[in-house]
Amino acid sequence: MTGSVKARPDTLDEILRISLEHVHRSRLEPGCLLHTVHHDAEYPNRLVFLEHWADRDALTAHFRVPQSGAFAQALGALAAEPPRIDIYDAVALSF
Repeated sequence: MTGSVKARPDTLDEILRISLEHVHRSRLEPGCLLHTVHHDAEYPNRLVFLEHWADRDALTAHFRVPQSGAFAQALGALAAEPPRIDIYDAVALSF
Protein backbone atom coordinates (compact mmCIF):
# COMPACT_ATOMS: atom_id res chain seq x y z
CA MET A 1 0.00 0.00 0.00
CA THR A 2 1.13 3.54 -0.66
CA GLY A 3 -0.38 6.75 0.55
CA SER A 4 0.41 10.42 0.44
CA VAL A 5 -0.69 13.70 1.92
CA LYS A 6 0.05 17.27 0.92
CA ALA A 7 0.36 19.50 3.97
CA ARG A 8 -0.33 23.17 4.12
CA PRO A 9 2.87 25.03 5.06
CA ASP A 10 1.43 25.80 8.51
CA THR A 11 0.42 22.18 9.20
CA LEU A 12 3.49 20.26 7.99
CA ASP A 13 5.05 19.87 11.46
CA GLU A 14 1.78 18.63 12.98
CA ILE A 15 1.14 16.22 10.10
CA LEU A 16 4.66 14.83 10.46
CA ARG A 17 4.19 14.44 14.23
CA ILE A 18 0.91 12.54 13.98
CA SER A 19 2.21 10.50 11.03
CA LEU A 20 5.20 9.30 13.02
CA GLU A 21 2.93 8.37 15.94
CA HIS A 22 0.70 6.44 13.53
CA VAL A 23 3.64 4.65 11.90
CA HIS A 24 5.18 3.64 15.22
CA ARG A 25 1.85 2.36 16.56
CA SER A 26 0.99 0.53 13.33
CA ARG A 27 4.30 -1.36 13.31
CA LEU A 28 3.13 -3.17 16.46
CA GLU A 29 -0.02 -4.54 14.78
CA PRO A 30 -0.17 -8.20 13.77
CA GLY A 31 0.76 -8.68 10.12
CA CYS A 32 2.60 -5.38 9.71
CA LEU A 33 5.78 -6.05 7.74
CA LEU A 34 6.67 -2.43 6.95
CA HIS A 35 5.13 0.94 7.80
CA THR A 36 7.09 4.11 7.01
CA VAL A 37 6.61 7.81 6.25
CA HIS A 38 8.93 9.85 4.00
CA HIS A 39 9.34 13.44 2.81
CA ASP A 40 8.97 13.82 -0.96
CA ALA A 41 12.33 15.21 -2.21
CA GLU A 42 10.64 17.26 -4.94
CA TYR A 43 7.68 18.56 -2.92
CA PRO A 44 8.72 19.17 0.71
CA ASN A 45 5.13 19.64 1.92
CA ARG A 46 4.21 16.13 0.69
CA LEU A 47 4.64 13.04 2.85
CA VAL A 48 4.56 9.53 1.38
CA PHE A 49 3.62 6.37 3.28
CA LEU A 50 4.81 2.87 2.39
CA GLU A 51 3.14 -0.12 4.00
CA HIS A 52 3.55 -3.85 3.55
CA TRP A 53 1.10 -6.20 5.24
CA ALA A 54 1.24 -9.99 5.52
CA ASP A 55 -2.14 -10.28 3.80
CA ARG A 56 -5.36 -8.44 3.05
CA ASP A 57 -6.89 -9.51 6.39
CA ALA A 58 -4.05 -7.79 8.28
CA LEU A 59 -4.59 -4.60 6.25
CA THR A 60 -8.34 -4.74 6.85
CA ALA A 61 -7.74 -5.18 10.59
CA HIS A 62 -5.40 -2.16 10.49
CA PHE A 63 -8.14 -0.01 8.97
CA ARG A 64 -10.53 -1.13 11.74
CA VAL A 65 -8.25 0.00 14.58
CA PRO A 66 -9.93 3.09 16.10
CA GLN A 67 -6.62 4.98 16.17
CA SER A 68 -6.24 4.45 12.41
CA GLY A 69 -9.60 6.07 11.80
CA ALA A 70 -8.76 8.96 14.13
CA PHE A 71 -5.45 9.43 12.32
CA ALA A 72 -7.17 9.53 8.92
CA GLN A 73 -9.65 12.14 10.15
CA ALA A 74 -6.93 14.31 11.70
CA LEU A 75 -4.79 14.01 8.56
CA GLY A 76 -7.67 15.08 6.35
CA ALA A 77 -8.37 18.11 8.52
CA LEU A 78 -4.74 19.28 8.30
CA ALA A 79 -4.13 18.51 4.61
CA ALA A 80 -4.09 20.94 1.70
CA GLU A 81 -6.11 18.39 -0.31
CA PRO A 82 -7.63 14.97 0.41
CA PRO A 83 -5.00 12.34 1.29
CA ARG A 84 -4.52 9.52 -1.21
CA ILE A 85 -4.31 5.77 -0.58
CA ASP A 86 -3.45 3.14 -3.22
CA ILE A 87 -3.74 -0.54 -2.34
CA TYR A 88 -1.87 -3.12 -4.38
CA ASP A 89 -1.88 -6.88 -4.31
CA ALA A 90 1.68 -7.90 -5.08
CA VAL A 91 4.19 -10.71 -4.69
CA ALA A 92 7.82 -9.94 -3.84
CA LEU A 93 10.38 -11.27 -6.30
CA SER A 94 14.05 -11.79 -5.57
CA PHE A 95 16.63 -11.48 -8.31
